[in-house]
Amino acid sequence: MTNAFSTERAIRIMAGAFILISLALGVEGSPLFVSKNFLWFTAFVGANLFQSGFTRFCPAELIMVKLGMKRADGASCGK
Repeated sequence: MTNAFSTERAIRIMAGAFILISLALGVEGSPLFVSKNFLWFTAFVGANLFQSGFTRFCPAELIMVKLGMKRADGASCGK
């Protein structure tokens, strides 16, 4: 196993960041609160992660591969 930055690792970082940011913007108790509608984005990211676990289809990974990022062994999308 290498420490190379792969699509799998990038997707985990991106999804985690999107969830944390959308929660910060969508929860009323947050000092960064803007609107509760940001919670829909949180739900979208979670639903996408859930479906990709079953279907192995991940649009974010397809985009990253097209941009030249290295695919991890056993990556979500087909090779």
